[in-house]
Amino acid sequence: MEQEDYHAPPKKIGKQHNTLPLWGNEASMNLNPLILANIQGSSYFKVHLFKLKTYHEVVDEIYYQVKHLEPWERGSRKTSGQTGMCGGVRGVGAGGIVSTAFCLLYKLYTLRLTRKQVNGLLNHSDSPYIRALGRW
Repeated sequence: MEQEDYHAPPKKIGKQHNTLPLWGNEASMNLNPLILANIQGSSYFKVHLFKLKTYHEVVDEIYYQVKHLEPWERGSRKTSGQTGMCGGVRGVGAGGIVSTAFCLLYKLYTLRLTRKQVNGLLNHSDSPYIRALGRW
């Protein structure tokens, strides 16, 4: 009987070695439920981003459309009158219009990126927003 070498790297089988394992909840991507519901219900995600099928199309969309990395579009959340834990705390309380960045982050998730694609995001020289979305 042959003894196995437990210190050897795992064998790479076809293109499977390029697939990234998922951590956490596959259905929600571990996003706040309010943010996820707003992403899935937004016309930007359902209509415009639905048409984007490739990694390169989504990266171009990030480059041209993302202006900030907050979860909600500026001025779209109603926090007046809320007190305690909900009053003005980012990501808590009443929702608003979910940001372009978070819609694109979820779109990247739905594409099931490869290691090479994630590395491409992380090392992208054209936009800090592309690099930031690669880190999430």
